[in-house]
Amino acid sequence: MYFSPKYSALLFWNFQTAFEEAKNLIVRISVLHVRRIMGESSSSSPTEEIARLIKRLSAYVTVKMSSLFSTSIPNLDSRSIGAIAGLAIAVIFTWRAIRTPPGEPRRRQPKRRMQSAETSSAAAQSNLGSNLPDVSLPHEDNGVQDVVDQFFQPVKPTLGQMVRQKLSEGRKVTCRLLGVILEESSPEELQKQATVRSSVLEVLLEITKSSDLYLMERVLDDESEARVLEALETAGVFTSGGLVKDKVLFCSTEIGRTSFVRQLEPDWHIDTNPEITTQLARFIKYQLHVSESKPERSAPNVFTSQSIEQFFGCA
Repeated sequence: MYFSPKYSALLFWNFQTAFEEAKNLIVRISVLHVRRIMGESSSSSPTEEIARLIKRLSAYVTVKMSSLFSTSIPNLDSRSIGAIAGLAIAVIFTWRAIRTPPGEPRRRQPKRRMQSAETSSAAAQSNLGSNLPDVSLPHEDNGVQDVVDQFFQPVKPTLGQMVRQKLSEGRKVTCRLLGVILEESSPEELQKQATVRSSVLEVLLEITKSSDLYLMERVLDDESEARVLEALETAGVFTSGGLVKDKVLFCSTEIGRTSFVRQLEPDWHIDTNPEITTQLARFIKYQLHVSESKPERSAPNVFTSQSIEQFFGCA
């Protein structure tokens, strides 16, 4: 059924009048409730007065609702429905506000006349030491506080998270073997033996999980190359991580290692030679210079550390 604009306006005016009347009753109930709490009501029984107003409000709402539902709900416009919703919300929140929990004592706050500033100050200073009670938290409160403190303690990131954070989500990493992955520090030593540093294995594993890792080194003969591959295989580098033998590169000069890095175009390069890191600073996004002496940074994109374990926070 369609209502004319005149009828809709009249219907909305009726709802608006009902809402204003109910709002006035709610305000009076709230004022009486506040006066009852503060002990300032002049009435002999403020509780009875509040109850009377609530009954009056209930009766008023009942009459208006009965007249409302004499007309079918689908025929109401949006403004009428809004007025009904506002009235219902006002009644609910007022009732919740004036409810007193069972068993809660009523607190009276009698007015006290303020003494002079000088008298109050002197009395406060004289009684400060004698009137202060000993405050101590109950055992239960201490336990709750401990639980809260433990809950909000900062969570230590895992090694994998630290590796990804340090590498800034770099997808390709190149790394020298001597002095970083291996205990040996010169190609001459590789002619005798090759030993993988056990402390670096976990870091290598995390790097291979998030990045494409290439290892490279300068060797003097084929025997040194085979010795390095055997040491890496014995340490489990090829089985536990995503590294394969084809990603272990060998050359006979330092220039050859520099060429490897430039051709691969990694996001990170790790090396122990300061000359190579300086040369590559213009071409590689980030570099890590591993040195026991920890020299000053040669470029803004070149970081220094005594080991890759220390750089990634697991040393």
